[in-house]
This record gives sequence, C-alpha cells and structure tokens, in this order.
Amino acid sequence: MKYKLPPVVVFMVFGLLMYLLASYLPVGNFDFFGRYPLAIGISGIALLLALLSLYQFARAKTTVDPIKPSKASVLVVSGIYQYTRNPMYLALLLILIAIGLKLGNAFNTIIAAGFVYFMNHFQIKKEEEALLKLFGKDYRLYCKAVRRWF
Repeated sequence: MKYKLPPVVVFMVFGLLMYLLASYLPVGNFDFFGRYPLAIGISGIALLLALLSLYQFARAKTTVDPIKPSKASVLVVSGIYQYTRNPMYLALLLILIAIGLKLGNAFNTIIAAGFVYFMNHFQIKKEEEALLKLFGKDYRLYCKAVRRWF
C-alpha cells in the first residue's frame, strides 16, 4: 500500500478544518434545542463502535494497523463487522458529525462528506485491494454481504 498517512491524522485534519470553517465562515450557523446532548450521544455511539471493533480485532489476534492491511492474519466478519466493514472509520465519521453539531455550522456537513470521500478513495480502496489479495473469495463474498460504511 503506497498511502502512508494514518487515518487518525486524516481525522484530525478534517476536525481542524471543521473548527476553522465554523470560526471564520460568517454564514451557516445553526442552533436547536438538544444539539449538545445529541452530539454527546453520537460521540458515545462512536466510542462504543470503536471499542467493539478494536476488541474484536484483539480477540482475533489480528492487526489493526490500517497502513499495513496485508499483515492481517484473520478476516473478522462477526459482531459489529456483520453490519459495517469499517466500524473504526464509521466511528471517526460519527465523531466528526458530533464536532459539527457542537460547532453549530451547517457547512461542516460538507467537510464530513469530504472525509468520507477521502477515506473511500485514499484509504479504504487500498485496504480492500490488499485484503482481497490476502483472503480472496471469502473477502469478495464479505464485501457483497456487508456495506462499506452502514
């Protein structure tokens, strides 16, 4: 895999972009009753997703290193992985959505969508290629059965 930027760094860059946009764009601000509790709830779901997915990888004794997916020793397809192929990235997206809610600027949805595009194009596709080489037909069937994000 040629791409070497860790997803957590990508997440932080997009989070910073959200902050800058909310701080300096004079339009797009919003507020509604329950905005902060909703952001906290979404963050809680994200944390649960991240912990479940990390636990499943640890239990399967396989790598969580997104830069070297070819080092995976087991294809994890049970638990949370029956519903999403990328729960760790989904957790990062949910945190970005929660940050967008906290910052209260509607244009942050564009940045969250940009995160999805970036991850699909530069990270996930490369991981999928490596996993297809490693696990072949089993991975192809898994991809047909389970969606990439939700």
